[in-house]
Amino acid sequence: MNPLVQNLLILSVMLGFALMEVVTRRYKNTVTATANDTKLELYMFVSLLAISQPLALLGSNALCAWLMPEMRGAWAHLPVWAMVGILLIGDDMTQYWWHRLSHSPLMWPLHRAHHSAQYMSIRVTYRNNFFYYLMMPGLWIAGVLIYLGFGAVYGAYIVVKLAVILGAHCAWRWDEPLYRIPALRPLMWVLERTISTPATHWAHHAITNADGIGHYKGNYGNLLFFWDILFGSALITRHYPAQVGLRDDQLFGDERWYHQMFYPLFQSKRAHSALKFGGRAYADEATTSDAATQKA
Repeated sequence: MNPLVQNLLILSVMLGFALMEVVTRRYKNTVTATANDTKLELYMFVSLLAISQPLALLGSNALCAWLMPEMRGAWAHLPVWAMVGILLIGDDMTQYWWHRLSHSPLMWPLHRAHHSAQYMSIRVTYRNNFFYYLMMPGLWIAGVLIYLGFGAVYGAYIVVKLAVILGAHCAWRWDEPLYRIPALRPLMWVLERTISTPATHWAHHAITNADGIGHYKGNYGNLLFFWDILFGSALITRHYPAQVGLRDDQLFGDERWYHQMFYPLFQSKRAHSALKFGGRAYADEATTSDAATQKA
């Protein structure tokens, strides 16, 4: 795909979802972003475009040119369907496992920022720690595949993937009215088991699992929700959580944007925080007890 066409399509997708957030008044009524949120989301988006993504794609390309110069364009003859299949495994499935691993105690500090937003919107899509993207295997693998000749197909693939991911985070829940149309039930049954939708991904951002809707230890898929079905981490309810975000932020206040973005270089001063050496993710029993003590 021509880079100019690709960028125009990406811009159109972003503007389209942004417009729907505004037109449906979902942005005005549900997005409660603070200046701290805005700085984190803006700086992360810029750093991803200007540093992390180019470094991963160009860095892997340079490594390939050094280690296997004879392989440049060697897979360019593959049919489009084969390239798409390889991209889904090399990029999207590895991102599923990277995302799933990021919910472990070791990796959580590098992904916590994505869940600290107390709202859903396209602006949350790339809200993360700087090193989360810099080390993401899928980006480096994509660079290798581009070197091997996947460039044009990757351009189209990334536009489709971006559209699905933005749609899954969007304040406008595009799937909600479709569930109410009886004739579309078979289609929606297939769709929600194939790609990430607002209903399944909002559940992943829920502040609690107690309502039977939240599922923050599952629904990890980015483009394909099928990985959750395949690897046993899926929950489909067709409902949306009442709240998203993190309980410890509600109890102890938001973490500063630079702690969330640049941990471990900058570490939190908050009493209860995963963003410092020796810190740990929020645990209901311990934190609730401490909170009660502080209020007493």
